[in-house]
Amino acid sequence: MPFYAAEVFMVCNRNEVGKLKKLLIHRPGRELENLVPTYLERQLFDDIPWLEEAQREHDAYTNVAREHGVEVFEIRDLIAQTAALSEELKRAFLRDFLRETRITEENTVAALVDFLSGKDVFEMADILIAGLRKSEFDYKGQSLEDRMPDSYPFVFDPLPNMYFTRDPFSFVGNGVIISRMYSEARNRESLLGEFVLRNHPMFRGIPVYYDRTDGYSIEGGDVMVLAPDTLAIGVSQRTQAGAVEKVAGRILSDAESGFRKVLAVNIPKTRSYMHLDTVLTMVDKDKFAVHPNIEKEIGVFALSVKDGKFIIEEETEGIGKSLEKHLGIEEVTFVRCGGNNYIDSEREQWNDGANTLVLSPGNVIVYARNVVTNALMRKSGLSLNEIPCSELSRGRGGPHCMSMAIERDLP
Repeated sequence: MPFYAAEVFMVCNRNEVGKLKKLLIHRPGRELENLVPTYLERQLFDDIPWLEEAQREHDAYTNVAREHGVEVFEIRDLIAQTAALSEELKRAFLRDFLRETRITEENTVAALVDFLSGKDVFEMADILIAGLRKSEFDYKGQSLEDRMPDSYPFVFDPLPNMYFTRDPFSFVGNGVIISRMYSEARNRESLLGEFVLRNHPMFRGIPVYYDRTDGYSIEGGDVMVLAPDTLAIGVSQRTQAGAVEKVAGRILSDAESGFRKVLAVNIPKTRSYMHLDTVLTMVDKDKFAVHPNIEKEIGVFALSVKDGKFIIEEETEGIGKSLEKHLGIEEVTFVRCGGNNYIDSEREQWNDGANTLVLSPGNVIVYARNVVTNALMRKSGLSLNEIPCSELSRGRGGPHCMSMAIERDLP
């Protein structure tokens, strides 16, 4: 078997519900064991997951995908394979990576580049994601900065959110949006993604519609490919309206993208609803899981190009009517997270009841703990693959968050 896929395959993500063919994930690793109570808020976590159980739960998740014929790729492996392409490429990337940490002393950066590049590429990728404890790096610099007392335990921070593979970039049609992350804690996740996307042979020549140098934040949990010609992007806590407008301008002006409209979906700007996919996901050709407690607050703006002019139109009939209009659906069915009970809805949305991954039309992966929502999904005719999530859900993300679809068939 070759070190990496010999052929360059075409990214083809033109909908949310067609049969899933290729999936990118990250199995949680030592980065979860580098979460410290003192720094949880800094790392965007509310609690510390137990790694061994989180891995068992994540393995259950990927096993379901594989049982349904999905080819699963691990981002850590792609990082390692990319680093193995050339020593020059690897060392240049390590310098870029370290520039985005709290390290400023050049001799320390040089020592770290030597330290990391001397590792096996898979071990190197592990360290970049897991973070590096000071006890693991035996280097005593001579600069004043190096010699200052510092109780901070890391040379550079872990990336514990990395198992939410949806966020650092988004495959849309045959191209990609590389995220500019909302929080400094996640910036290096999209840097790792960009390293792979711009250099790994599997993605050579892929169109890039947005990257880390653009001025507004955008994250993949807000990006949904509703249909071959329709892209939805949430305006949320993590994604700014300016980013949506930039992406729309670029993708709609590219005739080969296939997209003819972008729906900017405005949701409340809170941690509970950090991304669009925390309150709304497509589960079948005419069905959506939705958080009912904010359903009436969701606003939609349709962005398009007509006669060479960029048009922004506000839609006022509600999210259901907008989806029916743009997807050509006679009637959209909403499966309401937690039903119509306020307490059940709030509890189960907090544990990602509306955050699902579709394997094929009407066949979805869900968290087992959301019993009210799951019963309603079955009643609506959906086929459920329930996975355990006691530890995974501590990171505030569900099956959709933990996935990045590379290729789907049309439904």
